[in-house]
Amino acid sequence: MTATKEQLDQLFEAGLQYGAHRSKRHPSVRDFIFGSKNNAEIIDLEKTASMLESAEEYMHELGKARKQVLFIGNKNEARKIVREVAQSIKMPWVALRWIGGTFTNNSEIKKRVDRLLDLKQQETSGGFGKYTKRERTLLGKEIEDLERVFGGIVDMDGLPKAVVMVDPGAEELAVAEAKKSNIPMVALASSDCDISMIKKPIVGNDKNVTSIRLVMERLAKAYEAGLKEAPAPAPKKEEKSASK
Repeated sequence: MTATKEQLDQLFEAGLQYGAHRSKRHPSVRDFIFGSKNNAEIIDLEKTASMLESAEEYMHELGKARKQVLFIGNKNEARKIVREVAQSIKMPWVALRWIGGTFTNNSEIKKRVDRLLDLKQQETSGGFGKYTKRERTLLGKEIEDLERVFGGIVDMDGLPKAVVMVDPGAEELAVAEAKKSNIPMVALASSDCDISMIKKPIVGNDKNVTSIRLVMERLAKAYEAGLKEAPAPAPKKEEKSASK
């Protein structure tokens, strides 16, 4: 589908056309480059618009199927946006640093998450009362540390069905783990990124907050629209009381 002038203008105003330095171009994005200016790549926005639309359709289907999606964006320009967008549709997120093994050693990561949940439950229920003041201080610090690293994935149910990321070049470990775990990836990727392993790449400026926000919000809205079309989830079976 050919993008309209209005659609292209929106991408242009967000600065999605600006790629990386020409010398850093990755071979996998060659077909998406329009030209260059002052040694900076200029990305073909018509192709970006088509890729974004395809990614939106994919996100819509994920939402319609109620599939869990993990949002990833650990560099400074992306952190706040990724966190806000993921929270807006109640999806998990990683927006500080990637913890090795999140996918490939998920059982160990789950133990850290469970530790966080247990400490928070103790704190809110008065369970810290049995500890000394120093012990409570140390436990409070542990909660802060765990929350900062794992707070975005406490509601992640096993491995996600897909990931959405900003700048796969900056998320090499997450990309490698997703590939190894057969988790499809959607990614906003500039001209210096390898997009060969990305199921739904969106070639565009991944270093500008305006372009990052536009793409992430559109993907989230597409997911949310799909979710509204999803059939109601089956009611959870009540656990039978254990007989004495």
